[in-house]
Amino acid sequence: MVSLIYMVNPMFKQVGDDAMWAVMTVVVMFEFYAGAALGKGINRIIGTLVGAVLGCLVAILGGEIGGIAKPITIAASVFIFGGIATYFRQVPRLKLKYDYGFMVFILTLSLVAVSGERADKVVQLARDRIAAIGMGFAVCIFINFFICPIWASNDLHMSTASKFDKLAISIEGCLDEYFKMGCGKENQESDSIVNYTQICKSVFNSKPNDEALANHAKCEPWHGKFGLNYPWDKYLEIGEQLRELASTIFSLKGCIQSPKQPQPIERQILKEPCENFMLTIGWILRELGESIEKMELCKSKTLINPKLQSVELQLCPRLSSCKMFETDEDLAIATFNFLLLEIMGKVEILAQKVEELGDAANFRVKIIDV
Repeated sequence: MVSLIYMVNPMFKQVGDDAMWAVMTVVVMFEFYAGAALGKGINRIIGTLVGAVLGCLVAILGGEIGGIAKPITIAASVFIFGGIATYFRQVPRLKLKYDYGFMVFILTLSLVAVSGERADKVVQLARDRIAAIGMGFAVCIFINFFICPIWASNDLHMSTASKFDKLAISIEGCLDEYFKMGCGKENQESDSIVNYTQICKSVFNSKPNDEALANHAKCEPWHGKFGLNYPWDKYLEIGEQLRELASTIFSLKGCIQSPKQPQPIERQILKEPCENFMLTIGWILRELGESIEKMELCKSKTLINPKLQSVELQLCPRLSSCKMFETDEDLAIATFNFLLLEIMGKVEILAQKVEELGDAANFRVKIIDV
């Protein structure tokens, strides 16, 4: 669409050679997500405006000084302002959101400040380029928002909800492996072991993707079920807790694969409470994921905490009946017990975080038959 500016003579006469800036704007600004395109476009517009205004002032100042001091003034100004912008690009918090804007500012400042010899030409140059970039911005926003828009908010919402089920599958796979070890079923279960490990690893490595989606979602306008000032930071907090739970599952996996684990017969005393633990934790995680997916408020104090307390009461007597720390096998059982309790604690924190999200986002109340 933007290339038509070059093809149609009346439009080209109005814009001239600066039409290339509209094409460049679309090329560098167009993104997969609508929010990402808007955020990048705003960065480009602000960077261009500030760089153009400052570049004009530098060029005018150099023209007023004149003589040999003119190029020195322009070069020194570009160096100083460019250095300041480059410094701010290194600040992690600013780099995450505004790195592209700083880069455009440096580019525009340099081009405008050194491109014209007289002040009127510099102002005209800056004005034409801003107009061309504005046209490219408008075309890009129109395509991203009104022709099959793809929302980062939807992807972040569904991605966060799906992680609960992934971790439930990982816990179930981990405990299944524990009770099948030494029973001649290792080879049969090798594929499933690799599968749940990869699933858990996908959750553990999800931080960069979550942060990128959250930044894009914050730039998106009100659409569907996501309004303005939606609590996207709560999704990042939940994601952090999910990754901590995933790391505990990896620790549990390392524990059960230790050669110092007790014999299968001795592990059978743990089977009944561990199966109950597996079913309850799996149910809780899936309920939390479903409550996020359907945007239904799940009260952790009335629904989740009693189940966790019941599992803990069933788990501790069986495990405390073992003679701890007399042998390496006793130490392995104690470590196994500790990691199960750690998982329960992290699931309880997750339930609180999900409830906080529901309160902040005004989820509708969910009624669960216990």
